[in-house]
Amino acid sequence: MNAAELLAAQRIVPVVVIDDASNAVPLAGTLLESGLCAIEVTLRTAAGLGAIERIAKEVPDMLVGAGSVRRAAQVADVKSAGARFAVSPGSSDALLEAVADAELPFVPGAVTASETLKLLELGYTLQKFFPAELSGGAAFLKAIGAPIPEVGFMPTGGIGPDNAKDYLSLANVVCIGGSWIAPPALLNDRDFAAIAKLAAAAAALTATFESGSRQA
Repeated sequence: MNAAELLAAQRIVPVVVIDDASNAVPLAGTLLESGLCAIEVTLRTAAGLGAIERIAKEVPDMLVGAGSVRRAAQVADVKSAGARFAVSPGSSDALLEAVADAELPFVPGAVTASETLKLLELGYTLQKFFPAELSGGAAFLKAIGAPIPEVGFMPTGGIGPDNAKDYLSLANVVCIGGSWIAPPALLNDRDFAAIAKLAAAAAALTATFESGSRQA
């Protein structure tokens, strides 16, 4: 299964930075109970890999992926930890070769038409668009969808509850990365009640933008 198939049912994927791996399991449980079934744990901290492993082992119903994958050497580590997909802000030949060898569903990043087409030639029909707001936002994705309709996107960066609907309404947006759902301040304070409220609101938002109400 490739990333496009794996994430097809996930409209919002919380993107989290975990400083303490002991927060991983209660966070994943909170998100699941609130109606969000996927999580992208970034490799921006030393705790990221351990957090992925704990979620994979203790919260098997959560679709856990690794974010901020930048080096080929990280691919084997995240797969061994139990990540079911990987996400990168870009791509390199070595990274693309590593995920292909590992048979790990992968969402490479693209912010230009040329990057998008090169990845499409390699079979990547789901691509990350980051940083979304700084790279043209929903207007750019709507525009590029006309000449390149084969590609779906996972925009991340600068998206929050006020503009998420602009992305979710687009036909070529498969899912969005939501870093606002479990911000580091709440996570480090272990304020899972506050995170649950943000997650439930995000889950409710997705119900408004099912396939029948999305714009071409």
